[in-house]
Amino acid sequence: MTPEDFRRNGHAVIDWLADYMADVEKHPITPDIRPGAIRDRLPVRAPESPEPFGAILADLDDIVMPGLVHWQAPGWFAYFPANGSGAGILGDLVSTGLGQQGMLWATSPACTEIETAVLDWLVELLGVPAGWRTDGPGGGVIQMSASDSTHTALVVARHRIGASADPADLVAYASQQAHSSVEKGARVAGYRHLRLIDVDATYAMDPDALEAAVAADIADGLTPAFVCSTVGTTGTTAVDPVGAIAGIARQHGMWHHVDAAYAGTAMILPEFRHHQEGLELVDSYVFNPHKWMFTNFDCSVFWVADRRPLLDTLSITPPYLRNKATDTADVIDYRNWHVPLGRRFRALKLWFVVRSYGAEGIRHHVRRHIEMAQRLTGRVEADRRLELVAPTTFGLVSFRHVAGDAATDAVVAAINGSGRFHVTPSRLGERTFIRVAIGSTTTEQRHTDALWELIDLSS
Repeated sequence: MTPEDFRRNGHAVIDWLADYMADVEKHPITPDIRPGAIRDRLPVRAPESPEPFGAILADLDDIVMPGLVHWQAPGWFAYFPANGSGAGILGDLVSTGLGQQGMLWATSPACTEIETAVLDWLVELLGVPAGWRTDGPGGGVIQMSASDSTHTALVVARHRIGASADPADLVAYASQQAHSSVEKGARVAGYRHLRLIDVDATYAMDPDALEAAVAADIADGLTPAFVCSTVGTTGTTAVDPVGAIAGIARQHGMWHHVDAAYAGTAMILPEFRHHQEGLELVDSYVFNPHKWMFTNFDCSVFWVADRRPLLDTLSITPPYLRNKATDTADVIDYRNWHVPLGRRFRALKLWFVVRSYGAEGIRHHVRRHIEMAQRLTGRVEADRRLELVAPTTFGLVSFRHVAGDAATDAVVAAINGSGRFHVTPSRLGERTFIRVAIGSTTTEQRHTDALWELIDLSS
């Protein structure tokens, strides 16, 4: 493909994407197809001869579109948002076009230094400890997902203990409402013991229960190594008491990781920062701009309060990676900040987003989403057929039908069967409830109003 071919075809792709962004609301959010339907449309073997680009582009409509789940639709209220933006798309396009391999500063100084600068900006924008800037003892790195960040924290915690304890005796702790990535990460990192701690009436971790579990494990000859607090759990956006948990972690020498994958973006609003008081005492923290900060997947920010344990754990330098810049110790080589060696220029799309929206623009949209959630919460509270199952702390509304699971399931079926909206049902104890996660880039009040009309009719 010559540069002129690329220019012509690129314009066609941008036009196609612009049309998709304009029309996404018109598509049924989930496809009505059987498993294997897309695969059946594809040839058994790769083409031997080149195909015209126009034919490839046409198959986006003919083959790809019928199998899409439209995560960017304004009626997308399922899981958590994965909200992209025009700025994020263009940043990702430029990143892909430049083809940078940013494993070392020497392999792409721009890739490294823009990432460093943008993550330092976010320290101030989110009100997290200033020492997490790279000109302090800590620093940040972009990972693929919060799961990767949590897995990394578990490995660092294990390595930090080193020979002072038998790896088979290490224990990790998280609340019963913590994300499944903690359990998976503990398994990957070789922990044999994971304790899921009881929660209180708001589904936040009970510090007394944590302290009792730690004491019991010590009495049994085990070594507490890691604890994860969650600011905004996946089920109900419960907020664990970070400060109280930090005190227990410090007392017993545990690595304390905070998972704010979804709710971390809300900390750009100063009025929400009380939810993470105590961060000055934690060891690591993750939030995902690719959830609620208009930055297309994948982009997960992992901060550490002190980068030395991270680098001690992950730094291995074979001869083929040695270079003058690295040897001076004056640069950051991000390959030492996570498990993979290779790394894309993810910071570019985040840089595009922060500059295109500005801090005030991001604050405006996040605050608007939270206001929509509060309005929907008020409607649920006023309807005697429905009940909230948890407080609406951020942009997630969690409720169920008072008549029980069958009635709740009927509401879910009506919403998801409409084609206009999609929600995620979940369970607390023995009962089903409905999660409405408001945060898609194009969601407006009229969409949540229409969703409420459907809930009202189906209840």
